[in-house]
Amino acid sequence: MSGYPGAPPSAYPGAPGAPPAGYPGAPGGGYPGAPGGGYPGASGGGYPGAPGAPGGGYPGAPGAPGGGYPGAPGGGYPGASGAPGGGYPGGGYQGGEFQSAPQVDPQVQQWFNAVDTDRSGQIDAQELQRALVNGNWSKFSMEACRMMIDMFDNDKTGQISVQEFGSLYSFINQWKATFEALDADKSGVIDAGEFTQALEQMGYRFSPTFINNILIKYNPKERRLTLDNFIVATVQIKRLTDSFRARDTQMQGQATLVYEDFVGLAMGAHK
Repeated sequence: MSGYPGAPPSAYPGAPGAPPAGYPGAPGGGYPGAPGGGYPGASGGGYPGAPGAPGGGYPGAPGAPGGGYPGAPGGGYPGASGAPGGGYPGGGYQGGEFQSAPQVDPQVQQWFNAVDTDRSGQIDAQELQRALVNGNWSKFSMEACRMMIDMFDNDKTGQISVQEFGSLYSFINQWKATFEALDADKSGVIDAGEFTQALEQMGYRFSPTFINNILIKYNPKERRLTLDNFIVATVQIKRLTDSFRARDTQMQGQATLVYEDFVGLAMGAHK
């Protein structure tokens, strides 16, 4: 029997060969068991406890307080009419692929050479992490670096070429500009109000509880976001929103997902 196993109740600065600590483009530094793969125990592979959800659906809660799904009744999907940039800065991201620049800017080439410490002609997540620091001097998380490599790795080798790095370079600078505009006190972090403002500018409407939970996930003590976590959070929100929108065929803010599809979306294995 397969399915959901029953649970009992219960870039650091100063690295050799690395460019000056900061972001690309920041001179001298800066922001440096059930058949069919269903949920066991649910007939037809559905999610137990979802009354009337055929095949295991997400029971839609119309009128969720504080907003919810942009584009459904009372809102709009980011990227729909009136949502600039397609849901976040760097709106050139379309369908999981970025177009590599045909020519490489000399500054991009210089950064690439500095980050490519093993001189392989490719950059992986570990090399990227050594070159990037947040505004509070913490290094970028490995999660953020892996995600950015994956976003621009068009041939899916786990590394990026100098052309792919050119697109990543532009992407980071756009995020940096957005983040710095929000970070009024130049502390290198943004709080709940600033994060809410950023999401609203991208076309999203979320409840204060949702915002707070996101902040707790990344920084339970201070509940503030550094740039790397800001990038990860907003890219994930856009990815899941786009996936949900593709399933919300009636544009009502509700969609039916079978258990396996839900898990695949959560893990980033499904589109």
